Amino acid sequence: MTQEPTQTLTPKPTLKQRLDAYEKLMRLDKPIGTLLLLWPALWGLWFASPVYQRVEIVLIFVLGTVLMRSAGCVMNDYADRDIDAHVKRTAGRPLAKKLIDPKEALALAAVLALLAFALVLFLNKLTILLSLVALFLAVTYPFTKRFFPLPQAYLGIAFGFSIPMAFAAYQNSVPALAWVLLLANVFWAIAYDTEYAMVDRDDDMKLNLKSSALLFGVFDVALTMVFHGLFLAVMAGVGLYLKQGLFYFLGLALAAALIACQYRMIRRRDRDGCFRAFMNNNWVGAAVFAGLALDYYFMIPVIK
Repeated sequence: MTQEPTQTLTPKPTLKQRLDAYEKLMRLDKPIGTLLLLWPALWGLWFASPVYQRVEIVLIFVLGTVLMRSAGCVMNDYADRDIDAHVKRTAGRPLAKKLIDPKEALALAAVLALLAFALVLFLNKLTILLSLVALFLAVTYPFTKRFFPLPQAYLGIAFGFSIPMAFAAYQNSVPALAWVLLLANVFWAIAYDTEYAMVDRDDDMKLNLKSSALLFGVFDVALTMVFHGLFLAVMAGVGLYLKQGLFYFLGLALAAALIACQYRMIRRRDRDGCFRAFMNNNWVGAAVFAGLALDYYFMIPVIK
């Protein structure tokens, strides 16, 4: 009498394992993306209303940033769920490892986006309308790397769209200054996300995905520095136009010093150095904001 083989049942994940998977799906364990999304929002708020900040508006933008970044990460992993398993850096993501059902991920992204939208309902009509554009950008960005040769530019628009929203929230209009600041953020995003793309260059090439690291080719390091320079130049131009004070320009000088350090990290194009350079951009954004906030607090003029 032959004995039937016993079936090995895969144990169901514990509650802690599922919570850990959701945390990783929303990147709550990796706040760098939230910070890179937050700094432009804070720049926009302080430029839009330099003398007086309303606590409720700042809180709405901070919480909205966290929620929309989480929703964006979920959508990104949903879009890349069949790709991430083949990329060394992303193979451990929850959807790639099938720890979370794709339908669950879509439901989670919808809930996060609705919570963010609920926050915006406390603001004026123009800000609400702009938030719909921001939502569209966040949802569609993950798919651009399949056809658009420079998805980093699209990311810069998506990550910086809080700037016109900030002006709308305070001024009920979006002046030219907001779009100039958005352009500066696009330049900055192209620079820092090229550093990030340099980490995945080989995997992206094999999977036929688009990125600035592939588009720029042998000029990747040089063009990364060019876009960093354009970012600083636009921000300096804004400061001169608005007659910003000493601290603002000191903040830009510190940001420039940090960017100079990034060149040393990426010039050899090794993965660890490029990733460190990408992470360093959090301090670039913080330096610009610190200079802006201190400038308005102390009001030390450079140009009379």
